[in-house]
Amino acid sequence: MMQKMEQVEKKRMVVALGGNALGSTLEDLMSAVKHTSVSIANLIEEGYDIVLSHGNGPQVGMINNAFTEYAKVDPNFPFMPLSMCVAMSQAYIGFNLQNALREELLNRGIQKTVTSLVTQVVVDPTDPAFERPTKPIGPFLTEDEADKLRGMGYIVIEDSGRGYRRVAASPKPKQIIEIETIKTLLDAGQVVIACGGGGIPVVEEGKHLSGVEAVIDKDFASSLMAEQIDADIFIILTAVEKVCIHFGKLDQQELSKITVKTAEKYMADKEFAEGSMLPKVEAALSFASSKADRVALITSLEKASDGFAGKTGTRVHY
Repeated sequence: MMQKMEQVEKKRMVVALGGNALGSTLEDLMSAVKHTSVSIANLIEEGYDIVLSHGNGPQVGMINNAFTEYAKVDPNFPFMPLSMCVAMSQAYIGFNLQNALREELLNRGIQKTVTSLVTQVVVDPTDPAFERPTKPIGPFLTEDEADKLRGMGYIVIEDSGRGYRRVAASPKPKQIIEIETIKTLLDAGQVVIACGGGGIPVVEEGKHLSGVEAVIDKDFASSLMAEQIDADIFIILTAVEKVCIHFGKLDQQELSKITVKTAEKYMADKEFAEGSMLPKVEAALSFASSKADRVALITSLEKASDGFAGKTGTRVHY
């Protein structure tokens, strides 16, 4: 173990966990984080300094839906903004994830504090994303359920052939308010969970930070965080083992290694679905092109170990 630690000494890694790593219900979450923690503990045991981020699409949607339903029972109950729902999701996902990871580390004899950080991320109030909501939140819906939500004023779209999802604005992250705290915790040897759900979306109003009705893409926020903590590796764990071009067609092709230039060409050719694989590739490209020798990896949680070892996944490099 000590040899492994020396081989990757001072290597920093940001790991962005997709929704498949967390499940859709509280019961699923508590089970999923145990499985996820094994993969993360493997990396820590190898000597990597880890910052975790995570998605919250199903969770933030359930929180929002719960408050919406309660408002029907108590009309005096105030509308719950999405920024508040994101904050709640950060806390309860972080609570379960940090405890599962702490337990897994202790089982291996590793004494390491795991800390979840409620994280605010500044967005531009003039971001064009506010005019064109695309970010899925909440569970997949049937056509009838989608029609019902549309009747309530929500925007619902078909999601990559998997069903219908409610969508919200997804502005680009500009600044991570707690970035210095993240660095300090990381320097102190802690495992940090930050920018959950892409961070709580806020805009600056003088010295005040005000929440906005949006959900930031967690991969973009994670990529920005990886750059700002000077990470060496940025990993996006998602539902697929490798990124594909011609997806769903007879000539579908898996990608193992792609350069930033090649990724840009594929994006120009619209090879990646918007709201699905496109933001992941964009986030990986942003990190890989930000500094020499930085590498981004996209793969599935189930294949994470092989991906870390360079045996699978899609690597994006300059």
